[in-house]
Amino acid sequence: MANDHMLKFVDRGQAYPVKRAADERADDFREIADRYAVPTAEDQAGRCSQCGVPYCSVHCPLHNHIPDWLRLTAEGRLREAYELSNATSTMPEICGRICPQDRLCEGNCVIEFSGHGAVTIGSVEKFITDTAWEEGWVEPLVPGPARGQSVAVIGAGPAGLSAAEYLRGNGYDVHVYDRHDRAGGLLTYGIPGFKLEKPVVMRRVDRLKAGGIVFHHGFAVGEDATLDALRQRHDAVLIATGVYRARALDVPGAADSGTLAALDYLTASNRKGFGDAVPAFDDGSLDAAGKHVVVIGGGDTAMDCVRTAIRQGAASVKCLYRRDRGNMPGSQREVGHAEEEGVEFIWLSAPAAFEDGGVVRARKMRLGQPDASGRRAPEPDPAGDFTLQADLVIKALGFDAEDLPTLWGAPELGVSRWGTVLVDGKTLMTSLDGVFAAGDIVRGASLVVWAIRDGRDVAATMHRWLKAKATSGRVAA
Repeated sequence: MANDHMLKFVDRGQAYPVKRAADERADDFREIADRYAVPTAEDQAGRCSQCGVPYCSVHCPLHNHIPDWLRLTAEGRLREAYELSNATSTMPEICGRICPQDRLCEGNCVIEFSGHGAVTIGSVEKFITDTAWEEGWVEPLVPGPARGQSVAVIGAGPAGLSAAEYLRGNGYDVHVYDRHDRAGGLLTYGIPGFKLEKPVVMRRVDRLKAGGIVFHHGFAVGEDATLDALRQRHDAVLIATGVYRARALDVPGAADSGTLAALDYLTASNRKGFGDAVPAFDDGSLDAAGKHVVVIGGGDTAMDCVRTAIRQGAASVKCLYRRDRGNMPGSQREVGHAEEEGVEFIWLSAPAAFEDGGVVRARKMRLGQPDASGRRAPEPDPAGDFTLQADLVIKALGFDAEDLPTLWGAPELGVSRWGTVLVDGKTLMTSLDGVFAAGDIVRGASLVVWAIRDGRDVAATMHRWLKAKATSGRVAA
């Protein structure tokens, strides 16, 4: 029986892929763990309890068919497992690498609740699709019958790429416009290689290009064309730019201290990984080598920065976060990896001022009453201040939307008070007819898996709208 392969969590312990030693992995930007061997993947997939209400799927933004492809993996039916995994996600091997599984699928695993340790869903997901690439099971993107309509996708991040794939599959001519010289957005330039090696992203992009999606690199809307010009050129437009404007650090001396924005720092490091010339890195400005580094923030971007600084050979790396460990927004796994690699976390602390000579005056904090979100709000602790030596300070305080209506010469584009683009809840269309939006530019800075979900959803609503437009055009003719 098929179930003979499952429900093995009682006598089979949880086992993640073995991580390389911390001192070894801190010397390079390779991923920190290799993937499973086939027998191990099958064994770990077989720990799934096949519960009647799969909380793993419920808490996955894509609602992946997780128990089903775990069962297929346990039974050795890897190609079927891949096909099922691929049915709901355009990038399963990327989600397997960078999703915060401890907050989503694995964190809601019934076996985790029973004290046996969650099924290692993300590692199995990565294994399945990596195997599919090696075995040639990943099929080319085959466009549907040509519809004679074209779509512009602004932004080549996960939301834009996901939507582009579905729209191309439905037979549209798809043009992706992106300001960078490579597609992928944060997947390419924001996330370090030790979490997501870049060939993994590039092979996805290459597949889309081979399927006939046209990429316009180095294209800045507002400079190379207005939004209105793109609307005239295409039958529909998707805004999927993400949010990139770094939040300001409102601390005395911050403007004069040379504080770096996290994304500038990470982009420079990733460009060096590609072999690009990066003058600001080569002159030392964006290189942590030999420096005492202080990173401010407690999200996943802050974790990316501290772990990058370690790999660049920093003399020391400290992370200041104003709440305690239990209240930080970043992945606890990432914190653990960073600690293993030599990062020092100074919890309940925040910068108070930047002084001459690379001195950061920091303030001790404590948790007060819950704020509007329900989290206990940090407040100054009477215990006082302390100082840190910092040759390089990186702010990782989150991202806000850029002022798209002004940048793009489109004052009629409706935005919220936070600058995110407003859309109709059902159609995902903006205030402009035929212009849709999806991903972080709508929901604010969020997870890659949500961007992929949003790209999938908006592609479906755009398809319906474009079909109706074509029909009405034929009737009018």
